[in-house]
Amino acid sequence: MRRIKLTVAYDGTDFCGFQVQPGLRTVEGVLYDALKTLTGEELDLIGASRTDSGVHSYGNTVVFDTESTIPPERFHKAVNTKLPDDVKAIASCEVAPDWHPRHTDCLKTYLYRADNAYVPDVINRRYAMHFPGRVDIGLMQEAAKYIEGEHDFTSFSNPQSQILKNGGSAVRTIDHINVAGESGGIITIEVCGNGFLYNMVRIIAGTLLDVGTGRFKPGDIVKMLEARDRTRAGFTAEAKGLFLKQIIYKN
Repeated sequence: MRRIKLTVAYDGTDFCGFQVQPGLRTVEGVLYDALKTLTGEELDLIGASRTDSGVHSYGNTVVFDTESTIPPERFHKAVNTKLPDDVKAIASCEVAPDWHPRHTDCLKTYLYRADNAYVPDVINRRYAMHFPGRVDIGLMQEAAKYIEGEHDFTSFSNPQSQILKNGGSAVRTIDHINVAGESGGIITIEVCGNGFLYNMVRIIAGTLLDVGTGRFKPGDIVKMLEARDRTRAGFTAEAKGLFLKQIIYKN
C-alpha cells in the first residue's frame, strides 16, 4: 500500500464544489470515479482545499492510498486518460504513509480576478467577476498592507464557518497580498497565507474592491479586524473569480 499525492487543476464552473455531495457533480467525485476505474479499488481521497462551487484551481492537492503498481510519477498521466476536460492531474509522487495535505505546514496562494470594464469581457465571463466603475488601484494596494500579518480574521469569514461555529480560532497569517491591474481592465488580487477561513479570500477581495471605489478608506481595515464582526467588512466577491493558484509544503 502506497500513498500517492496528486496535484490537480480544474475549471470549477460546472462543479458543485470540491467535496463529494450525493447526486451532484463535484471535483472529488469525478476524481474518485476516474481512480476507481483506473485501479479497480475503492479509495479514500483527502483534499487539501475543499473549494466552493464555481471556484477554480491551478494546483489543489489530493492524496489516496493504493495497491496499484503504476509508478507514482506516472499516476497523473494514467488517471488523465479517465478524466474529463475540465479537471486534470498535473503532477504525482509518492509521500509518506501518514502524510496529510491539511495537517502539514504550507503556504497557500489564491488569485482573485475582477473585470473592471464597463462592458463585460465575454472571454473572461467564467473566470472573473464583472465589477464596473472607477477603481483606485493605489488605494487597494495601500489597504492590502493592513491585512498582511497575523490577525483575527473573524470579520473576513462567513459566520457559517464550521471552525468559528465550533469555537475554533480565527487567527491566520497573511504572508503577502499583491494587487495589480488598472481601472477599466482586469484587476488581480493575489493572497498568500498559512491558512484561510470559509469565504475569507472572497471577502478580502470584495473589501479591497470596496476600498478602490471609495466606500471604505484603507485605514478602515484596522477597525474591521478589531471589530471581529462580519458586517463591518466588505461584500463577498463572486466565486467564479477565485483560483487556488498553488500550495507549497514547507517539508
